[in-house]
Amino acid sequence: MSEDEQKPICDDHVIMGKRLAKRLRAQVKKEVEQLIENHGIAPKLVTVIVGEDEGSQMYVRMKRKACSEAGILSDHNDLPVKTTQTELLALIDQLNKDRTVHGILVQLPLPDHINEKTIIGAITPLKDVDGFSPTNIYNLFYGSEVLSSATPHGIVTILDHVGMKDLSGKHVVVVNRSMIVGKPLIFLLLNRNATVTVCHSRTADLANFTRQADVLITAIGRRKSEGAPFFITADMIKEDAVVIDVASPHGDVDFEHVKEKALCISPVPGGVGPMTIAMLLRNVLDAYSAQVAK
Repeated sequence: MSEDEQKPICDDHVIMGKRLAKRLRAQVKKEVEQLIENHGIAPKLVTVIVGEDEGSQMYVRMKRKACSEAGILSDHNDLPVKTTQTELLALIDQLNKDRTVHGILVQLPLPDHINEKTIIGAITPLKDVDGFSPTNIYNLFYGSEVLSSATPHGIVTILDHVGMKDLSGKHVVVVNRSMIVGKPLIFLLLNRNATVTVCHSRTADLANFTRQADVLITAIGRRKSEGAPFFITADMIKEDAVVIDVASPHGDVDFEHVKEKALCISPVPGGVGPMTIAMLLRNVLDAYSAQVAK
């Protein structure tokens, strides 16, 4: 084991998301090499963007770069904003039928004239590496974590590596109820025997709940600048809580002050973000395995 592999994931109260993601990506790369040797076929991800959203373009570039480094093939479809829903559905149908494609990722958000639920529901569940399809959400509800949403999966994987693999008796407070983070995260936490409280924009007296949390996971994401007030301050958490801040790019949590009180805290950036990419690669590999390495 190298010196880097021996370093803790929680180092001086700070969760080293980049360190853990690096290890997981190296593991995926080894598995990809073995699967290609066994089956003669490389895993392949196809990404789709509709429109010219700068954030979407950046995220897809990051995902494709990560795939390349892991030995996963990737193709990209950059569609004009005027693309119709019918045209996008036709492309998805084509990718669903293409046996050389093992993962499909339609980058959100989509233009207003395209129904996101319809598009997500059209992706065959075995190729839905975002984990958003109704079938994959249903499976998660019943305890299966295959192809679960990458960011929530990254969060619980962090918890696994900071001594929170079994959350029995732990109270976890989640400040988010979105389909991308909060809702799938609830079931991943319940699968680990956590007692879960969900807070959101309509929650009265948020601090009353956050102070009870053994693990606090927040993804409000409305802090507009580095100088703006924090949503989660040191007086809102209890001593030795684990704090996971999912809010990019400026964070929800007063990191410098909460760090002195928390057992572990994830930074922004460098905490959950790198884990999201790592778990996407894991999902592509798991999708490939389900289709090819049966």
